[in-house]
Amino acid sequence: MTNQAQKAKAFRALHKPGTPFVLYNIWDAGGAKALVEAGAPAVATGSWSMAAAHGFEDGEAIPLDLVLTLVERITAAVDCPVTVDFEGGYAQSPDDIAANVRRLIDCGAIGLNFEDQIVGGEGLHPVEDQVARLRAVRKAADDAGLPFFINARTDLFLKNEAGVQHALLVEEAIARQNSYAEAGADGYFIPGLTDPTLISRICEASTLPVNVMMMGELSSVSKVASLGVARASYGPGPYIMAMKDLVAAQSEALAS
Repeated sequence: MTNQAQKAKAFRALHKPGTPFVLYNIWDAGGAKALVEAGAPAVATGSWSMAAAHGFEDGEAIPLDLVLTLVERITAAVDCPVTVDFEGGYAQSPDDIAANVRRLIDCGAIGLNFEDQIVGGEGLHPVEDQVARLRAVRKAADDAGLPFFINARTDLFLKNEAGVQHALLVEEAIARQNSYAEAGADGYFIPGLTDPTLISRICEASTLPVNVMMMGELSSVSKVASLGVARASYGPGPYIMAMKDLVAAQSEALAS
């Protein structure tokens, strides 16, 4: 599988509601190779993990040029679809976002996560602004002739983890899904939502395959499958676990 468009089509076909495929997020080419050799049909970067692995905070603190260099190394290392956690596109205006997406496509990526929080600011982009930004991503991909997979992420739940009942946010999440789908999104990512009943409600209402982040109550892929989820990703979890293992191994070596 060497053609970028073929990889994009193969990646799209992996999204089957009720039969979620797993993306155990990586941050470098070595991790990507290891997972593909272990049978992963696709790999996904995690923005938090990639930033932390190179000494940066999350939230687009890692330079875009470095992100693209890393993506280029990952896509060169594995012959499978690679999707990138592209945060807010490393820009605000639709034109600048489109330019950055074109660069990402040139690095070999076949998809991205694109979030609606205001990176470096407060809250979420108004729906109409995020729709314009999503349309810019879609146009950049279409102009490249690539069936690029846009995983539209809403940060409604992550931004309201403390003090706000997630049940009160579900209708807004569904409304955003509808708007994002009309703007050209291919998937809908709801990180931070772990209540099975609420996830099931969104899956039933969504016209797009739904992606959850495995955290908290979400400890079993078979469990989220029963909710109608199409994609299960792990965010920063793999990096955090790897660093704990590294520290534990050092402690054991020093004590030996």
